Amino acid sequence: MEIDDPTALRFAGDIFEALRAVARPDQAPPMKRYMKGKFEFLGVKSPERRGVLRAFRRFPEGVDPEAVLTALWAYPYREAQYAAVDLAERYVKQGDATRIELYRHFVTDKSWWDTVDAVAAKLIGGHFRRFPHLIAPCTAAWMQSDSLWLRRTCLLFQLTYKGETDATLLFDFIRRLSGSEEFFIRKAIGWSLRQYARTEPEAVRRFVAETALSPLSRREALKHLGEK
Repeated sequence: MEIDDPTALRFAGDIFEALRAVARPDQAPPMKRYMKGKFEFLGVKSPERRGVLRAFRRFPEGVDPEAVLTALWAYPYREAQYAAVDLAERYVKQGDATRIELYRHFVTDKSWWDTVDAVAAKLIGGHFRRFPHLIAPCTAAWMQSDSLWLRRTCLLFQLTYKGETDATLLFDFIRRLSGSEEFFIRKAIGWSLRQYARTEPEAVRRFVAETALSPLSRREALKHLGEK
């Protein structure tokens, strides 16, 4: 996704330089190790990053937030992606239905659990609340995708839905993915069930009892139900 809006590019650059200004380079190596060496880091921890972003509450008038977020996402340091997710949360109740394409980009580009999980639960989950007609076509495509992160998103986007969770849909996704050998899919199955168990513990107990799940998924699902 390329951006040709000079104002958006400049604003994203200002955010990045503000992050760089508070970076502690000595923190970058351990942060990189924690993420298995997959990304470069400036050395900006969460409190400092959020402090920086407080100075960028308002985007320039007339600038599309999506352009700023896309430009920020493109930077080769992980804190830029974290900042993009933080900023996107402020605008999750704005924009039209097509914003799902931006969120899909966030899931499939520079993909790892640290960004995908926040995008799935906070951004995509919030967007689907506003545009529920997108759920069926988007998740149908994502479940067929080669991207394990899109499939993981199908499992996680309802994490905050509580009593509004579409259990039929969630259970269907889990059954279809229960044979996966992917750690991140098995973990997400357990996590989604554990979260839903806070609202409907008996429904989760029944589902786990009736469904062939990996030991990891089963253990995660029952973690707070006092069962092994």
